[in-house]
Amino acid sequence: MTEAATTRRSRITPEREAELYAAVLDLLREVGYDALTMDAVAARTRSSKATLYRQWGGKAELVAKAVRHDKPGSSAGEIDTGSLRGDLHALTMRSDDCQMEQNSALMRGLAMAVHGNPDLLKAFKEHLIEPELAEFRRMLQRAIDRGEIRADNPALDYVMHMMIGGFAARSLIDEQPPTQAFLLSYIDAVVLPALVAR
Repeated sequence: MTEAATTRRSRITPEREAELYAAVLDLLREVGYDALTMDAVAARTRSSKATLYRQWGGKAELVAKAVRHDKPGSSAGEIDTGSLRGDLHALTMRSDDCQMEQNSALMRGLAMAVHGNPDLLKAFKEHLIEPELAEFRRMLQRAIDRGEIRADNPALDYVMHMMIGGFAARSLIDEQPPTQAFLLSYIDAVVLPALVAR
């Protein structure tokens, strides 16, 4: 195979990439992380395994990027409604209740897999956790600059923990999926009071 042919085949269009990520998430929901194989992804997407490895390096990277790609709308740092409450509400409203229910089930399965897979944990930190933390920091810094919250508030370091906690605990404690209404009330009752506390 010539070098030109190799270069041509290694390019994946954004549409094709989105198709691949959707197939990965479908497989994850069907079989879970541990049973998901690159062979299955290749078969489902009519791709060669070599292409998948060339583009993503391995299963952990592919899964982390698929989950990141599936996050709807703009990132937290790009949301700017003029108030912290508005920003947190806008962030929550990016996903409808159906998407939240699907994501909740997916994330429960992946949370278990992360504990036994250092590669998956590393990929999640790199492609999901660290970027999300940076986005939350930008959002919170704008609120500090506007004078809504104090820069020395110790709760600032736990905003992402609180948000993930509310999302995850909904099904565990209430045996119901997270919904927009639940998360909006959780933000108003828990997150914002912690942040504006003097």
